[in-house]
Amino acid sequence: MKTIILARTAGFCFGVTRAVDTVYREAEQETGPVYTYGPIIHNEEVVRDLETRGVHVLPDRAALEALKEGTVIIRSHGVGRDIYELCKNNGLKVVDATCPFVKKIHRIVEAENAKGNCVVIVGDPHHPEVEGIRGWGREDTAVIESAEDLVRQVPDRAESLSIVSQTTYKLSKFNKIIADCINLGYHIFCFNTICNATQERQSEAQEIASDVDAMIVIGGRSSSNTRKLAEICSHECKKTFFIQTAADLIPGCLARCDRIGITAGASTPKHIIEEVQTIVGSEF
Repeated sequence: MKTIILARTAGFCFGVTRAVDTVYREAEQETGPVYTYGPIIHNEEVVRDLETRGVHVLPDRAALEALKEGTVIIRSHGVGRDIYELCKNNGLKVVDATCPFVKKIHRIVEAENAKGNCVVIVGDPHHPEVEGIRGWGREDTAVIESAEDLVRQVPDRAESLSIVSQTTYKLSKFNKIIADCINLGYHIFCFNTICNATQERQSEAQEIASDVDAMIVIGGRSSSNTRKLAEICSHECKKTFFIQTAADLIPGCLARCDRIGITAGASTPKHIIEEVQTIVGSEF
């Protein structure tokens, strides 16, 4: 008989729950057109369901610039200062669903720039959250994923640097980058802005993966925090499967696996997790 261990932290985090609830509420209450600036979260099923309710995704700035009426919902990842200004200038109603933990980083960036410090963001330069954080800093705000990136972008080691992190960044990797930068002689003020929920989710996933025969990680392919979960689990458990829905499970993949762990990214709906758990618990 299989033993299934479901991570306590699997599924929507506080920020995602807040953002998704906000969009559904606006879709129900608003009589005019409703848009999200980019997908509200990195989960295709949620985005498709919202489309059926009349909530449309604005894919980029050009689409937003062309808009002259309606409600624009700022997604959980947040945006730069310029997007708020653009919405105001176009006469659009703005509903801000930015995660409060991301908002905190925006305030840190503004405050550190006001002190005269150069801000450095540790994270994926192409991730919407990081793009939004950068939009609250000066033009010299750098985005790095290694100490080598810092050397290339900020060669002056006498510069005072204030370092923040993408909320979903891997903690061990962040700590290594900070240590490497200090060893290179940079003067650093470090702000660990990785979300507590992210740290707990990653720690729990690692613990479960180290004690099972197979590990299932559920979430969208474009979800940064889910990809990191899959990476962490893969290091602990060779049989780690990264799936978006139960339909992605390959028959026979869990053969001879008695202990199976399940976790999910912060943008994975509860019903998808439950469906996977039910199927795995059957004679799959």
